[in-house]
Amino acid sequence: MGFAAVPEDARTALAARATAGKEVGVIVATIDAVGRDAAAFGKVAKERPRAPDADTVFEIGSITKVFTSLVLADMIERGEVNADTPVADLLPKTANVPSRDGRQITLLDLSMQMSGLPRVPLNLMPADGANPYADYTPRKLYEFLSGYTLKRDPGEKYEYSNLGAGLLGHALALKAGMSYEQLVRTRILEPLGMKDTGITLTADQKTRLAQGYNMSLNPAKSWDFDALAGCGALRSTANDMLTFLSAAMGLRDTPLRAAFARMLSVRKDTGMPSIQIAMAWHIFTRFGTDIVWHNGGTYGFRSFAGFNPATKTGVVVLCNTFADNDDIGVHVLDTRYGMAGQPAAAQR
Repeated sequence: MGFAAVPEDARTALAARATAGKEVGVIVATIDAVGRDAAAFGKVAKERPRAPDADTVFEIGSITKVFTSLVLADMIERGEVNADTPVADLLPKTANVPSRDGRQITLLDLSMQMSGLPRVPLNLMPADGANPYADYTPRKLYEFLSGYTLKRDPGEKYEYSNLGAGLLGHALALKAGMSYEQLVRTRILEPLGMKDTGITLTADQKTRLAQGYNMSLNPAKSWDFDALAGCGALRSTANDMLTFLSAAMGLRDTPLRAAFARMLSVRKDTGMPSIQIAMAWHIFTRFGTDIVWHNGGTYGFRSFAGFNPATKTGVVVLCNTFADNDDIGVHVLDTRYGMAGQPAAAQR
């Protein structure tokens, strides 16, 4: 194994969490210029007592937002849209997008979580609370936008919004004349060779899908999306996510190299200590180095993907329980970030 090997202390921490019954199954996988490594613990399902592997399928939740913003960056590179294009320009006339003091919500505002829109639309009233986005249609989205009054100017302040990212994906799909799933497949998945990432699973992928569990370790429903797919609809594997990170770090040349670079070319403060926002990616700025990352969560899954641009090391942590393992992912990328449960001296 090369430099990318999963550290022993991360293995120990994840094994302890699985053994303690805090999560059902989890995999951590790493990549750098030397190679890949992975370590898995627990089970893909309580009734299937085998550990997940790098080809096990998980919901990746809000990491989907990075894919959505990568599509935007690619469309900007191709000259199809501009960063300051108002999202209203891409929507039907029936969608009256709110503005404030003459400032319209731009595509970049949505990507950088600075649209002024709330975290979720206030008319999100799912028929099935266990699958909250499944029946949120474009009609409901347009109804909400038409009746909402912004409380601050677009671009003024960071405010994380599933609604904003979902709206961005919806608008870009309309611009491209295809579904969000088709858009991500043609612009990202196929060019990068990611065969196990998508929304609609094949028969084979369904057999490899881990069962999700909530915080009480009861089975959770898989999530489905309609209008807001761009905020959290994707499913993937550790292997595919490492392929994505290798392209993001520039370890291999891809048609998306310029788009990946564009994503990190603009940054804003989030108002949280040592955290900035780029295009979808969040950036920890401590210890004189950057950690570029995003996490995700549905009712039955938690995920983390990130990389260290200085060492060109990437990590993904996928769990089939709503259990936070972000600390593991960040620690793998820079051991000066401590893991939960470490002695204070180790936190540095």
